[in-house]
Amino acid sequence: MLTITTNQGCTLATGSIGSRRQKMLALLVMSTLYSSASFATGQMRLEEVLVSARKKIESLQDTPISLTVFSEERLQIEGVSGLADIASKVPGLTIEPFPINGASLRIYIRGIGLGDVQVTQDTPVALYLDGVYIARSSGTAMDVAELTRMEILRGPQGTLYGRNTTGGAINLLTRRPHSEKLEFNQTIGVGDRALFRSKSSVNLPITDSLAVKLAYLTERRDGFIENTGPGGDFGDREVQGARFDLSWDISSDLRLDYSYDRSDMESYNYMFQAINPPAEDGNKGQADAIKRSAQARSKFGQHRFSTMATTAPLESSITEIEGHALIISATTDVGEFKYVGAYRELFDSAYTDLGGGLGSADYRLDTHRYDGPAAESANGGPTPLVKPTITQNQQSHELQYTGEFKDLGLEYLVGAYYFTETAVEDNSPLHLQLYSLVDGADDVYIVNFVSQKYDVDNTAAAVFGQLRWTPPILDDALHITVGARHSRDRREALKNQRDEVYFEYTPDAGNPQVFSLTTFAESAVLGPLITPVLNRGGLPADRRFDNVYGQRRFKDDSFSAMVEYELQENVNLYAKGVEAYKSGGFNTRDPQLDGNQGAASDSIDYGVGFADGFGEEKAFSMELGMKSEWLQGRLRVNADVFQTHFDDMQMNFLLNGTVADTKVLNAGNASMKGFEFDVRALLGGALVVSMEYAYLDAEITEVRDSFGNDVTQRYAFSAAPENSYTASLDWHIWQGASAKLHLNVNTSFMDTRLGGGDVQNALTIMPSYQLWNARLSLQQLAFAHGELGLALWGKNLLDKEYEIYAIDNLPQADRAVVWGEPRSYGLELSYHY
Repeated sequence: MLTITTNQGCTLATGSIGSRRQKMLALLVMSTLYSSASFATGQMRLEEVLVSARKKIESLQDTPISLTVFSEERLQIEGVSGLADIASKVPGLTIEPFPINGASLRIYIRGIGLGDVQVTQDTPVALYLDGVYIARSSGTAMDVAELTRMEILRGPQGTLYGRNTTGGAINLLTRRPHSEKLEFNQTIGVGDRALFRSKSSVNLPITDSLAVKLAYLTERRDGFIENTGPGGDFGDREVQGARFDLSWDISSDLRLDYSYDRSDMESYNYMFQAINPPAEDGNKGQADAIKRSAQARSKFGQHRFSTMATTAPLESSITEIEGHALIISATTDVGEFKYVGAYRELFDSAYTDLGGGLGSADYRLDTHRYDGPAAESANGGPTPLVKPTITQNQQSHELQYTGEFKDLGLEYLVGAYYFTETAVEDNSPLHLQLYSLVDGADDVYIVNFVSQKYDVDNTAAAVFGQLRWTPPILDDALHITVGARHSRDRREALKNQRDEVYFEYTPDAGNPQVFSLTTFAESAVLGPLITPVLNRGGLPADRRFDNVYGQRRFKDDSFSAMVEYELQENVNLYAKGVEAYKSGGFNTRDPQLDGNQGAASDSIDYGVGFADGFGEEKAFSMELGMKSEWLQGRLRVNADVFQTHFDDMQMNFLLNGTVADTKVLNAGNASMKGFEFDVRALLGGALVVSMEYAYLDAEITEVRDSFGNDVTQRYAFSAAPENSYTASLDWHIWQGASAKLHLNVNTSFMDTRLGGGDVQNALTIMPSYQLWNARLSLQQLAFAHGELGLALWGKNLLDKEYEIYAIDNLPQADRAVVWGEPRSYGLELSYHY
């Protein structure tokens, strides 16, 4: 006879147990009824989530911002170590690898992001590491040692976060040291494709007021596409990261925090897989003779390949990041003072092969060594292997002062910010870019050499403030907040570039002949005849930039206003309007010096070139939202609706007939509207189910070219899926005296989205996809005076083939893609002392 009772003495079930099947059924019933009993007692509620989105620690439910938070537990459950790991885990957020540098990410929130990675352009989604602004997209795919929380803020965040937040902001926060006790954490993981991952950290109390923390991570993994040509395999990567943190409570009112972090990654970029061959009309891409030759030497397929081949050896890309940060916090009788200072360095060297995947010696699109006859004419000998590099350093200083006047119901924050950076993008000396057999001529080749170098010097300064008033009415349930920020930016850029284009004629009998098309194009007599023909073929025959300099200055005033109302306990409503600003800059891929050069290679006169730069863009957003908890904290419902309008939007688009030439114009007005919700429910005390959903209607409402013509129909938002959602189930299957068994199953869906390029031909539209992941873990096993954990995980369990990036401008293909990760699985062992 079996009787089940609650801890309040209520009988839930009674009966006898006979067969083994009956015993198993009884155990299941016991588990379910125990969960129901826990629910009935009212002792269980959803875990409180703390955030720092408003530059102070507060509950997620008290924060009037649409945001998704990855707590430390959620980071562990979903296997998140950095930004790249959340690419499909947050509705309204799209993260794509930059096509020619896997260490860099293109980040979009609500359809707003930057499609290019340049040292002269800023992303509209600001990234912060422990409160320090990260200026460049290069290296954003790196893992972060001791990551303990991640916050994704949707929509403009102009007042507190400043420039470059017209799309939103992302906060990465790491674990701080403490003086309470010695702690040691070790995690080791293995998996398919030779995965090995190790994370180590130790917290060392030095005194009652001083502690340090050391952390180290390393990861090695093979890619999912084998390179049957020379060099490394596509997607192979090795990552190392380390941190040193110090926290010192100098007194009860004064605290100092210092951190040093370093990350290193060596990887091999993926190659684009050709899907659609070039169109027969020859109106897009390189000259038709090059396209046909490139097509014949490329590998095409509608499904993910397991092998592709390079012609030249595939070289590794290397990214190194190093940073120092100092935070000083002082508490006075009237408020708290905080200083955040930081210095960071970046080195990024990226090698990419954009060839056809067959390993043909007659078609190359890479920067490896070349020793053909044209190299002798252009360089006096073989051109070297060149890995384009970016070196950057930045300094930032921020002062904050927070206080309150309790008698007046006022809270305030005022601050000042200063930022400076220098950067160099160096793609020199002269090296190979394109080598292609001319279709129909078995011994004639087009050879394009290039050398590029860009220097950047940027400075930004701002003052800001925010005031929150709780009037003495409605039982102090009403709060009114206003904010303002004044920003100034100075941006300087210097461009040097040289292109050389040659015909190589190598008859069977030898004695190769070389003809410089660049020399013909620069000729006063032949230039006007040759240059237009070459430009229409996508060949930069007359392109030279010799110390071309540009400088732009910008200033902006952004304001915000918000009303919050506590409708009842645990139900908060808010309405707000927020302005944000993204500074202008320069476009290193602009093929023209300035606006006086007439028509570009696509026969359109844009009226601007590199030295002219482009102006700032402005966003204004309105949002209504609710943060609520119901059923004694067992049900959480957060929701918002929004509308955002952009003026003078920076439009970054590719010139027809080229692989990488672009123009950036302040030519657009756009609007977007949508709604988002996050629902989480605790069922029975052992099961948490959740769902996040985002609907987005993003529309570019007006684009005019340099002649004032309406060309709106040619443009649309990239990476702006109409629907996206995630759902998860967290089940504490069993809780024993010294262990617990936990299961997480989650799924994510992303709707159809545009990858970029020409909207009218729709070649870069990427299909929708849904992924399923799971993790089963046994935790809190007593071992060696600590706790042991064991987990089995799987990602993309159904092995879904899905595209993460698509382009339409390669010579060999009018559509080429990079695929997302296939099914993967692994085992993880952890120990905590």
